Amino acid sequence: MTGTTLDDYTDRYARRVRGMTASEIRALFAVASRPEVVSLAGGAPYIAALPLDAVGEMLGRLGAEHGSTTLQYGIGQGTLELRERICEVMALSGIDAACGASPEDVVVTVGGQQALDLVARLFLDPGDVVLAEGPTYVGALGVFQAAQAQVVHVPMDDEGLIPAALELAIAEQARAGRRVKFLYTIPTFQNPTGVTLTEQRREQVLDICERAGLLVVEDDPYGQLGFESEAPAPLRARRRDGVFYLSTFSKTFAPGLRVGWILAPHAVRDKLVIASEAQILCPSAYAQAAVSTYLGTMPWREQLKVYREVYRERRDAMLTALEDLMPAGTRWTVPGGGLFVWATLPDGLDSKAMMPRAIAARVAYVPGTGFYADGSGNGHMRLNFSFPPPERIREGVRRLASVMEQDIAMRRVFGAVGGSGGRRGRAGWDTPGPDLA
Repeated sequence: MTGTTLDDYTDRYARRVRGMTASEIRALFAVASRPEVVSLAGGAPYIAALPLDAVGEMLGRLGAEHGSTTLQYGIGQGTLELRERICEVMALSGIDAACGASPEDVVVTVGGQQALDLVARLFLDPGDVVLAEGPTYVGALGVFQAAQAQVVHVPMDDEGLIPAALELAIAEQARAGRRVKFLYTIPTFQNPTGVTLTEQRREQVLDICERAGLLVVEDDPYGQLGFESEAPAPLRARRRDGVFYLSTFSKTFAPGLRVGWILAPHAVRDKLVIASEAQILCPSAYAQAAVSTYLGTMPWREQLKVYREVYRERRDAMLTALEDLMPAGTRWTVPGGGLFVWATLPDGLDSKAMMPRAIAARVAYVPGTGFYADGSGNGHMRLNFSFPPPERIREGVRRLASVMEQDIAMRRVFGAVGGSGGRRGRAGWDTPGPDLA
């Protein structure tokens, strides 16, 4: 034997590969998809709420009647028809022509994930800093780490990103001589917490970034899935300069089509198209036609209302189950929309260490460690309520609570091993970040 690794290619990889780690969510999919497991882990939308017969007929016609174009190559920026439809969708949230939204500045992507990757390719050099909420979307962490950037988390609370903490983080990075390229934020029904940045804080965050000359990358997959009322206007509806708006049809139509987009400042549009062409040549013409046809021929606004009602019922089922079943000391967020609840565990419990016991009890969740660049967050977990029906959600929470009670009992016998404290009710965060004291 001449080596110490099972991978014979270790010494041949590019340096950027060293920052790549497996997604904790993806690693769960194989187990969580088993029918006996109640999965509160993934972020899958409830596709069965779509009129699947009508969607199936539409997709069949696209191939049978328009296959000569929909099965052909397309253009790198995406079809004009879809870009026009995207502008109609954004206008519902207040991003319209009055604030500079134009089909010319929209770039169609292969889901929101490619949109993130394109922004990283354009702006991140090795060693650059990205500021992001703590916790934040695990897929974004993977993109930034692959770009060899350093993610610095900015603390949150129940009102979203804390502006004072953002200002302090920018100042600390400047003092350390580090180059901060942009703020990455999911301000509306955030993944993983479900928290929404308040109206007042949106203006404060934009003002801080403008003064610092910091770009803002706004990720908005969930903004049209509010339960009680309309979400606050996106950041891009308030400022056009220096704000990149990313979204996707994965949560409001069909994730399997993999269609998303970027609304970018005009000067950047061409570079985004060039970078996309280098990656994928062009987005799928068939998938684009499917989304365009859906938006042009089906009552998609009514379908949004259906999704909101389905998800509100399931969110309520989860909140009720948490209140009824969770052990004392557990806290959680109360999302006004989106797909997720963020739970904080009682003292001494470790969501990552507890995961094998939860799987044995046939319930799955995502440990909080997946949402922090440094692997912290073991005192938290993300719970998804969009996919399981209400009765399965309650059963999943019952199984999870039983596992937690067992761990609490073991802790009483063998002693505490760290964790985050708190009382029953709304969640708090123990996010690593600037010292605000």
